[in-house]
Amino acid sequence: MTLFPRLFPRRGLLRGLPIEPRLFRVAEDSQVLGFCHWQPRRSTAHTVVLLHGLEGCSESQYMQGFAAKAYRAGMNVIRLNQRNCCETEHLTPTLYNSSLSGDIRAVLMELAEQDGLEQLWAVGWSMGGNLVLKMAGEAGTTMPALRGVFGVCPVIDPEACVQALERRANWIYEQHFVIRLKARIHHKAKLFPGRYSTAPLARISRLRQFDHLYTAPDAGFSSAEEYYDRAGARHVASNIRVPTLIITSCDDPFVPFSIFETEAVRGNPQIRVLATRHGGHCAFVQRRHPEEDGHWAEHRIVEAMLRQSS
Repeated sequence: MTLFPRLFPRRGLLRGLPIEPRLFRVAEDSQVLGFCHWQPRRSTAHTVVLLHGLEGCSESQYMQGFAAKAYRAGMNVIRLNQRNCCETEHLTPTLYNSSLSGDIRAVLMELAEQDGLEQLWAVGWSMGGNLVLKMAGEAGTTMPALRGVFGVCPVIDPEACVQALERRANWIYEQHFVIRLKARIHHKAKLFPGRYSTAPLARISRLRQFDHLYTAPDAGFSSAEEYYDRAGARHVASNIRVPTLIITSCDDPFVPFSIFETEAVRGNPQIRVLATRHGGHCAFVQRRHPEEDGHWAEHRIVEAMLRQSS
């Protein structure tokens, strides 16, 4: 099921939706690009910010599919790119990583303080799911405009997820990430001469190697292991103080269900875990019926948002 969306892509998902590109400053030297779909009465509509996973972007199928559903349900939607994604490598000298929860917080704070939007939600998939949950845990009660967060197959324990990704059965997924990340370093090295050496790339074949040599030092960590340990939202899940829905599947090939069975998650009354027997990684394909298309998780999140906002 994980591969289904890639084998059967959806077309024209955003047809008829207004689109406005916008840059958000998330650090002194870094900006991220969002594509905004504003309702005619922007200030009175609820707003949801979407964040993709590793090597995804605002154009990912799940981002577009959910954006269309949420917009047609009456919400403002912002499809946000993480640093460097969607051809924005020139907007930051840094790489992106699973600890940069401050970026999504900066975007939400700008929307609340500059745009005056008072009803904000954040939705993240995979790595993006970890980031929105981490942001909510770090924020606690300090973001009154934040009304809820949703994580789809969130990587809240990166070490456990990378260990799962390293299994032989998951070789195709790991190589997909590694090939794309190595290509990104080649691009960054041309944009920022002297900052990134491409010499080690030839000997990198595993994600852990890439993170040890590039992601971790760029983010200020001493090793891939330290990065994986400190970047996980599992450390702050107990501090989340807004309604939170985690959607995951028991057959996700590289996000083990066991990472959601900790006291930090299960013991927090604000967090609800919705687990399916099947669903793969961020896929959740269902049979079509008159009320819904084949993308089950997208409908469940819109449904939950409408319940919260009523």
